[in-house]
Amino acid sequence: MRITTIFFLGVFWINLSIAQTDTLIRVVAAGDVNLGTSYPSTAYLPITADAPYFLLEPAKDIIKKATIAFCNLEGPFLNSGIVSKHCRDTMNCYVFKTPEMYFKCVADVGFNLFSIANNHIYDFGSAGVESTYRLINSFNLNAAGTTNHSFCKFEINGVKYGFTAFSPITGTNNINSYSEVKEIVTLLKSEVDIVIVSFHGGAEGRDYQHVKKEQEVYLGENRGNVFEFSKTAIDCGADIVIGHGPHVPRGVYLYKNRFIAFSLGNFCTYGRINVSGVNGYAPLIDIFVNKKGQFVKGKIHSFIQNYRSGISVDSSRRTALLIRKLSAEDFPDSPLMISEDGSIKLK
Repeated sequence: MRITTIFFLGVFWINLSIAQTDTLIRVVAAGDVNLGTSYPSTAYLPITADAPYFLLEPAKDIIKKATIAFCNLEGPFLNSGIVSKHCRDTMNCYVFKTPEMYFKCVADVGFNLFSIANNHIYDFGSAGVESTYRLINSFNLNAAGTTNHSFCKFEINGVKYGFTAFSPITGTNNINSYSEVKEIVTLLKSEVDIVIVSFHGGAEGRDYQHVKKEQEVYLGENRGNVFEFSKTAIDCGADIVIGHGPHVPRGVYLYKNRFIAFSLGNFCTYGRINVSGVNGYAPLIDIFVNKKGQFVKGKIHSFIQNYRSGISVDSSRRTALLIRKLSAEDFPDSPLMISEDGSIKLK
């Protein structure tokens, strides 16, 4: 009798564990993705037509398992057009235009949600923006971030999602306008179950890995107070906040049991974007939340970029260890515990 009781208890706990796993929503998030640019020269594109598929291949199995797989499209997908970007400093000016056929690589690997609120989406004006949206729509995927597409809503497995994205760039949702944040996020929360917010903000480069909790100005541009922005978004109903823009990883934090990644850096940025040192650390973060949007657990998968070779698995887990270190330094009161292998749990 005792053996039978123990057996049924064991079955009960196994079934309970499976049920709990089934109720979790898995969001995989990456930072900047740019598979090469044909401007100013096709020399900045992968050598062969099928090469873009191999750039992202090492992460495909993880991305495919997610309910939602997010990244920031760092530049438009456009075959031809006229440059419209005017840089304050011509010595620090980069213009991107990725061939339209490359978008299939991004879709095939499993990404299904995109921010296009960043400082490169308008490099070729509205033509590049419209071409990018057209491609995303043609694959029945979702994106937002420009003023004419400020948010999107969609449903997966009976759960309703809302997404919006912000940046300091004219023509995108304004990261520095908290009234705009409140208006969009509050509206989404009234209509969906889970709200995901993305931002492109913070100063750029290896000298800006820490979250300053103040306005960040870079090359004369107000790149926002990403800490206050993220808290404001969550106060208004956001469940997950995903940052990118600094081109390096930053720490992660939990506010009101909602997950914030302050920068996921460069994930796969071929050709013109600097990937030396910490700029080549390429995190892919698993975020598991319940159907109320509350954080349950996570995992930082460590990848690395080398110049003109895409991503590869980083067996030394440098990316996870860096995010662990930055999170502890910037948020000593955080309720998150990050293990050396990148696992994220509640303390």
